[in-house]
Amino acid sequence: MKIAVLGGTGLIGSQVVTLMREHGHDAEPLSPANGVDLLTGEGLDAGLKGADVVVNLTNSPTFDDKSIDFFRTTMDNMLAAAERQGVGHAVILSIVGVDQVPGLDYYKAKVLQEEILKDGPVPWSIVRAGQFFEFMKSVLSWVVEGDKVHLPTTPVQPLASAEISRKVAQVAAGQPLNGIVNIVGPEVFPLDELGRIALAAKGDPRTVVTDDTAGMFAAVQGDVLTGPADAVIAKQTFREFLAAQK
Repeated sequence: MKIAVLGGTGLIGSQVVTLMREHGHDAEPLSPANGVDLLTGEGLDAGLKGADVVVNLTNSPTFDDKSIDFFRTTMDNMLAAAERQGVGHAVILSIVGVDQVPGLDYYKAKVLQEEILKDGPVPWSIVRAGQFFEFMKSVLSWVVEGDKVHLPTTPVQPLASAEISRKVAQVAAGQPLNGIVNIVGPEVFPLDELGRIALAAKGDPRTVVTDDTAGMFAAVQGDVLTGPADAVIAKQTFREFLAAQK
């Protein structure tokens, strides 16, 4: 199969390209570096020519309300080009529980991305994933006061990007789901506890302060960022992931 991977040089995209190639597929990363611009549509038709599948792993450069316009424009451009080029399957990566967090502009933007895909002309699949283990580094920089990191108790069910990438590659190589598959980690953590584990593993002397008003996840109510009953459960634990980084 020929697989066009938009955002194919990023954390997930580069792993998906490698996995697809290892399984004998012709996977091509598409990005502004090789002349493909999703925001303008430039290079899309050429990049999708002959493709069986397009995987969109691009992300908005901001997490505010500007992300809504980003996903609207890029999805409209991608689907129009995919239809012109006869692409038979479109795949995107989204977030577990994304449709249950109306207080976050970025999550509203990702819901819009899903809806545009569902309503579009190309058979589709959506992979919703829990938070990335790798994302914790950014989370620990959101609300910092001196040597204290403020984090809410929001429950999350995180997993390694490698396991997300394997699921995305598997879905892309299969028939369109015209549906959603969820993948989450093997453990549920309050976000503040996850922060403490991450800091301890790195010997970071900072202290996590439990603060349910801190950061973007303060807008999340309940356990909506944990997996539904039918979610695929990844294997690697957070502590195993941290140990492998040393």
